[in-house]
Amino acid sequence: MNMPQQRAATPVRGTERSAARRAELIAIGRKLFADTSYDALSMDDIARHAHVAKGLIYYYFRSKRGYYLAIIQDSVADLVTSAAGGFRLPAVDRVHRTIDGYLRYAENHQAAYRTIVSGGVGFDTEVHAIRDGVREAIVATIAEGAYGRREIAPLARMGLLSWVCSVEGATLDWIDRPGLSRDTMRELLVKTLGGALRAVEELDPAYPAPPPARRDG
Repeated sequence: MNMPQQRAATPVRGTERSAARRAELIAIGRKLFADTSYDALSMDDIARHAHVAKGLIYYYFRSKRGYYLAIIQDSVADLVTSAAGGFRLPAVDRVHRTIDGYLRYAENHQAAYRTIVSGGVGFDTEVHAIRDGVREAIVATIAEGAYGRREIAPLARMGLLSWVCSVEGATLDWIDRPGLSRDTMRELLVKTLGGALRAVEELDPAYPAPPPARRDG
């Protein structure tokens, strides 16, 4: 009676090993593609750095492009999870938590963050779509904290999106030249977000800035 149980358990262990190996290859790829452009790396280069046979990478990802996209998608999932936590917090605290989580991820996973924001392959519509998805997720999270809802009018969305794009550039510079602490950087970004929220309110009174963003708050 034990034999069927042993046979049933074997694929599970195999699946776990396969998932672990795939995750290991993605972790290696994060570093490789952050430091070297997509076109400059061949599959032979990748296999040599990963200390595996080239066929193993094809087995898991089918192609270099498939490998690259898997790396970006994995990095994106980590960033969004890190930034979008704290849903049980009060709205204003949630905004602070979102910005802190975003910066914490960039600080602790610099190569992955550069891969997400910079791409590294020139203009690639699929890669840019993944990056744009991150932006929209952050905009929605900030909107929920500021306005209590994720779906907002075009002007309010554009105001928050403009802020998110500026955060990307500032964060890239910050991890390259870390002259500010994460706490100081977070407070600076919170202040600039307040300016964006006030600008949105001025142009569309239907989206009032929350009290902490007001100059007299």
